Amino acid sequence: MINGNISHWWQQVGAPPARPELPGSLHADVAIVGGGYTGLWTAYYLKRARPELRIVILEQRHIGYGASGRNGGWLTNSITGGREQYVAAHGRDAAERFQRVMNETVDEVIRVTEAEGIDADIAKGGEFNVAYAPAQEARIRAFARAEQAWKHTDLELLEAAEATERINVAKTRAAVWHPHAARIQPAKLVSGLADAVQRLGVEIYENTRAVELSPRTVRTTHGTVTAEHIVRATEGFTAHLAGLKRLWLPMNSSLIATEPLSAAVWDELNWSRGEVLGDFAHVYMYAQRTADDRIAIGGRGVPYRWASGIDADGETHPQTAQTLAAIMHRFFPATRNAAVEHLWSGVLGVPRDWAATVGLDRETGIAWGGGYVGTGVTTTNLAGRTITDLILGNDSELTGLPWVNHRVRKWEPEPLRWIATKGLYAAYGIADRSELNGRKTTSPIATIADVVTGRG
Repeated sequence: MINGNISHWWQQVGAPPARPELPGSLHADVAIVGGGYTGLWTAYYLKRARPELRIVILEQRHIGYGASGRNGGWLTNSITGGREQYVAAHGRDAAERFQRVMNETVDEVIRVTEAEGIDADIAKGGEFNVAYAPAQEARIRAFARAEQAWKHTDLELLEAAEATERINVAKTRAAVWHPHAARIQPAKLVSGLADAVQRLGVEIYENTRAVELSPRTVRTTHGTVTAEHIVRATEGFTAHLAGLKRLWLPMNSSLIATEPLSAAVWDELNWSRGEVLGDFAHVYMYAQRTADDRIAIGGRGVPYRWASGIDADGETHPQTAQTLAAIMHRFFPATRNAAVEHLWSGVLGVPRDWAATVGLDRETGIAWGGGYVGTGVTTTNLAGRTITDLILGNDSELTGLPWVNHRVRKWEPEPLRWIATKGLYAAYGIADRSELNGRKTTSPIATIADVVTGRG
């Protein structure tokens, strides 16, 4: 089993071509800090709208080194933290408009990949979530009723027999499915985007770490970049910028990828339409069937490292592979003899209220997008288009969405956030075990944890 080496996705396609380091101090129209999806989408739409702009991307390692090259490959329509949070301040129509735009964003990503000739193994099979314990079943049925009361969700509740005909998850009690999701190969998408923006004339500088952002200035390890606009697109690495240690919590998520499975196993699983797969546990899992017939399945692993620490090139405690494999075997007993060929981790940005945000401070010239809490594959595209409109001064539907310029209080200092995160995920684990053992209602331990974390 390969442990780390960034991700299975990068191992599959090979290391990206080396790009130059920043050659020294320079001036640009727009300086983008972070070479993942947010930074690349922003560069793409800005450059297409205003070809004359000098746009530079500064990346501390290589394009797609962070979550953009390590995620589970879910291109789905989720609004980070849920649309309901926006109703009180912005109204139900604004929240429903946000959902429609997220649906459209899934298709926009697919459109661009086709227009730019990016083969990212995309299969639009929708999002399928399953309940396999009584308490999960109660939650999924309540969730379905709530979702179906909103426009643009297009969610179907599937009873056990119909659900297992779609994907044969053991002990399924009920499932939900909606069409606004696709499977992707993350590294293929991020590398294809990088090539596309370079063809447009965007400059990409790698192995150049930003140390501090200040008004219209980025101080890096290789010189200072000044620009009319700075875009902070650093997601889980934001805590390593001066003064931003407590802005977003870098949460770890881990994945395994199996060997390619036989046709007989896939016939048993009946998972063949490109659906991405999740569940209704508190410490939830996420999975896809890859284009080369593996299962890639992820979950939290070790959720947080002391003082916002980051893993070394995706290296992960081997116990995490056993934990994720056990989940896979519970879902799909036919996979018990399948070898796990790769284990890796990455970090995602978690705001204190679990709500993503995008915005622009016109006084400093600093724009930002992030805090995606694992829903960034689609949301980054919307962020890039929204940042483009904000920088260009376009009064558009996107700039009027309720997440624009959303602010939230910072996370608690250490050791409080380490103790709290470790304790709360332990509580979620206890709740899940209780429910798997037959508890018929949601564990109160999980309910309390939701309130403390800000998810409740």
